[in-house]
Amino acid sequence: MTSPNPLSSKRNLAVTSRRAFLTGTATLVCGGLSACAQSSDDRFLQVDTVAQRAVRKSEVPGIVLAVGHQGQIVHRYVCGNRALVPDREAMTWDTRFDMASLTKPTMTALSIMQLVERGQVGLDEPVSRYLPAFAANGKEPVTIRLLLTHYSGLPPDLSLDDAWYGKAEAVRRAMTSSLANPPAEKFVYSDINFITLGLVVEKVSGLSLNTYVQKEILGPLRMTESGYLPDPSLRKLVAPTQYDEHGVMLRGVVHDPTARRMGGVAGHAGLFSDAHDMCLYAQALLNRLAGRPSAFPLRRETLQQMISPQQPQGKTELRGFGWDIATHYSSPRGSSFSDTSFGHTGFTGTSLWIDPASNSYVLILTNRVHPNGSGNVSQLRYDIATEAAHALGLYNRA
Repeated sequence: MTSPNPLSSKRNLAVTSRRAFLTGTATLVCGGLSACAQSSDDRFLQVDTVAQRAVRKSEVPGIVLAVGHQGQIVHRYVCGNRALVPDREAMTWDTRFDMASLTKPTMTALSIMQLVERGQVGLDEPVSRYLPAFAANGKEPVTIRLLLTHYSGLPPDLSLDDAWYGKAEAVRRAMTSSLANPPAEKFVYSDINFITLGLVVEKVSGLSLNTYVQKEILGPLRMTESGYLPDPSLRKLVAPTQYDEHGVMLRGVVHDPTARRMGGVAGHAGLFSDAHDMCLYAQALLNRLAGRPSAFPLRRETLQQMISPQQPQGKTELRGFGWDIATHYSSPRGSSFSDTSFGHTGFTGTSLWIDPASNSYVLILTNRVHPNGSGNVSQLRYDIATEAAHALGLYNRA
């Protein structure tokens, strides 16, 4: 990934040992289902069983998962394969994944909130204050807040029906898009919202989105294995997704077709990362919320805004700024994490759910779309979160 000090694709035992030491836990790895090992910590046997079952049923080719609690990664598990075609490759802890829509809250929304914190962006200011062309076709009332919560009224995505290409054309289409619903009326999950927010970050900061994210988020958090536009030398560490429209297997190239047409850097998708870095992110976020020492690049009160319900008054689909709280997308909460927990998913098969009430998180990384787009992780996310909460003894079994 793009980083000040990109790691070589050839990992060594020293790096693996260092990570195991830092996290205080061992990683269970199985390259194929027959090799799947049971956890040495009996509490997580059911978590591992859920993961194994998903691989066995071909719901995912492989999985990397982590459970964080009270400041440590208390459980890590790796199972299955990161690639099935043209050759099988075992899944590994350091596999990089296309994070898909996890880009939205972790990078783009955080970037916007940094600018809000600095007084450079106003949550209730019209988007057209920063991007004047956005005012076209009745979008004058749409505010930054409405984009962040998906109550803008914009449709779900830019049309892909014709063969357009290039960031400039994507910008033109986003700016001239019409509304599908009146602003603040209805929750509609929309990539256009976050494409637009990414453009706001670029306009206000004067930097490309990937440069801004590297400077203001990845660098401070020391997420050295994360970024946009992975270096070709790291290709073998990246979990492939699926064949593109030309029959080429996507590997190290963003899966989302709109982001791909935009050149791989967009506000709604484009981040690649691994379990180590995403655990760093989740723990730094929890530490900041709790008032503990943290490198998370946002003040505690601003972060608290991000993860609290911010949807228009009277609406029942609960969204923070970028984060999902309680909507029909909230399966990664499972049955037992608290009502104040929050998270997000990615279309490729990624998810992160964070529960400040118990100082816990559950990270699930899969490339469920490999090789033909037919995988399914909705039940997997729910079941792993449920079993993880039970393993931690946080809440009574439903």
